[in-house]
Amino acid sequence: MAAEIKHERILGLDYGSKTVGVAVSDGLGLTAQGVEIIRRTSENKLRQTLARIEALIREYQVNSIVLGFPKNMNNTIGDRAEKSLAFKEMLERRTGLTVVMWDERLSTVSANRTLMEAGVRREHRKDYVDQIAAVYILQGYLDSLSFQTARKNDTESSELEE
Repeated sequence: MAAEIKHERILGLDYGSKTVGVAVSDGLGLTAQGVEIIRRTSENKLRQTLARIEALIREYQVNSIVLGFPKNMNNTIGDRAEKSLAFKEMLERRTGLTVVMWDERLSTVSANRTLMEAGVRREHRKDYVDQIAAVYILQGYLDSLSFQTARKNDTESSELEE
C-alpha cells in the first residue's frame, strides 16, 4: 500500500525583539528555505509584522506555523520565551492556524557559525542571521516529523511481518 504524500507548507519563524526571521518548507515538507527578515522599529509594534506574516501565509499557502521557543539553557522559560508564547497566541488568533513551539536553543549560534564558515563578514551577518535561524528552527521540526514517520512505518512493517 503506497504511503499518502502530504503537500503542506509550514512557515518557520524566529521571533526576536526587533526582527522576525522567516523560512518556509517545500511542498513535501522535507526542506526549509529562508524567505526574509521582517524588521520593526519597536518591539511592541507588531501590527505590520503580523500583516506581513499573513501575506506570506497566503503567498506560500501555508497550513501551519513553527515558532522558535527560546528556552534558557537550563530548560527554564525566561523573558524572551514568555514573549514568544504571547506572540504564538497573537498568531493563532490572527491566522487561525496551529502554531507549534519548537526549542530553538543554539539556532542563532548555529546560524552565526554557518555564516562565518561561508565567509560572511561580521558586520553583514546581522543581515542574515535571523533568516538562517528560522531555517534551522523549521528544518529541525521537519526532521523530527520525518523521524516520527519513519519510526511509525518501521513499527507498522514489523507488525505486518509478525
